Amino acid sequence: MISNDTFWRTVFSGLIATFVMTMIAFMQGGLGLPVIDVGYLLRESFNAMHPTEPYSIFWGNAAYNVGGVLLALLWVCFLAKYIPGNWLTQGVIYGVAISIFAGLVVSPLVSRAAGEPFGIFYFDTWVPWLFILAGITMHLAYGIVLMLCLKIAGVKAG
Repeated sequence: MISNDTFWRTVFSGLIATFVMTMIAFMQGGLGLPVIDVGYLLRESFNAMHPTEPYSIFWGNAAYNVGGVLLALLWVCFLAKYIPGNWLTQGVIYGVAISIFAGLVVSPLVSRAAGEPFGIFYFDTWVPWLFILAGITMHLAYGIVLMLCLKIAGVKAG
C-alpha cells in the first residue's frame, strides 16, 4: 500500500516520463529511425471494430498516457524493491524490460488490432532492426526519466 502523496508523485513522474518518451519517439524520424506513434496505433485499434470512427486521437493519447502512469505505479508498488542499483541502473533495466515486453506482447497485439500487424519484435515490418532500436530508445528514455523523476520527488518503493 502506498500513501496518497506517493501515489500522486508517482502519477506525475509517469506523465513526465511518458511525455519525454513521446517526444523522443517523434524526433527519431530525424535520425532515420521509424517514428512510433503509440497514440495513433491505439486510436486505430479502438476504431477497428466500428463501422465509423468514434474514437479520436485524444482517446488514443489518453490511453497511452494512462499506460505510462500504470507502468510507473507498477514500478513503485511491485518491482522497485527487487531491482538493485541506483536510479540510472534501475532506469536502464526497467526501460529494457518494458521494451522487451512491448516488442513481444503489446506491439503485436495492438498493431494487429489496428490493422497494421508488426509481428513479434516487429519482424513483419520493412526494417525490424530499426523498429527494435527505435523501441528500445523510447523505452530507455522512459525508464531513465521515470527513475530520475521518482528520485527527485522522493518516492520510495512501496
